[in-house]
Amino acid sequence: MTSDVAIIAGAGPGLSASLARLLAKEGFRVVLAARNVGKLTTLVDETGALAVETDVADVASVENLFDVADNAGPLSLVVFNASGRARGPIADLEPEAVRQALLVGAYGGFLVGQQAARRLLSRGSGSILFTGATASIKGFPGSAGFAMPKFGLRGLAQSMARELAPKNIHVAHFIIDGVIAPNEPGQNRPGQAGEPDRQDRRLSPDAIAETYLAIHRQHRSAWTWELELRPWVENF
Repeated sequence: MTSDVAIIAGAGPGLSASLARLLAKEGFRVVLAARNVGKLTTLVDETGALAVETDVADVASVENLFDVADNAGPLSLVVFNASGRARGPIADLEPEAVRQALLVGAYGGFLVGQQAARRLLSRGSGSILFTGATASIKGFPGSAGFAMPKFGLRGLAQSMARELAPKNIHVAHFIIDGVIAPNEPGQNRPGQAGEPDRQDRRLSPDAIAETYLAIHRQHRSAWTWELELRPWVENF
C-alpha cells in the first residue's frame, strides 16, 4: 500500500523538522522543500524524507516540487512554512527586501496553495496548512516588511478555506504567537531546557507539530480554519 505524501515547503531545522519526524513516524512519505537542501541532510537521513531544492516564489520551481511529490505517492497534506521578512523603520526599509519578503511569504503561499489545491481537488480530500505569526494579525513598529506578507498569507488562507471546505479540502491557518524554542531531537519539550524558572515559556516545535497533525485529522463536521498557539506565559 502506497503511503500518503506530505509536503513541507520552507523546511528547516525548527518546526519543519518536528513535523517531518512526526509525519514520518505516522507513516507519511515526507517531501521537504527548501532553497538549500544541504542543510536537510541529517533530517533526510533520520526520517527517510525526500528533499527537493525549491524557490517557493518561482512558478516553475514550485511546479517541479509537486511533480516530484506526485511520483512519491498520493498527496494528502501540504504545509506552507516558508517566511519572508524585512525589518526596520518604514523610512529606511529597502524596497527590494520588502518585495522579496512579499514574494516568499505571500506569493509563495499562493503558488504552493494553488498546486496543492489542484491535486487535492482531484483526490477529493486532504489538508493545506499555512504557518502564520503574531504579525499575521498585529502590525508592530518596524515590522511592516513582516506584517505585509503575513497579513497577505492569512487572507489567502481564509479565502481558500471558504472556497475549498465545501469541496472536502481542509485549509487552516496557524498563528504562532510567541517564540519557538530551538529544536533538539529526542527532547519532547525543548522550551524547558536551561529555563527551570520559566518552563515552557517558548513554544515547543514538537507540540506545534502535534497540533498540526491533529488539525489535519479533524472530523469535517468540526473543522478549524484558524488556530492561535502561544505559551502559557504569553500576553495576548
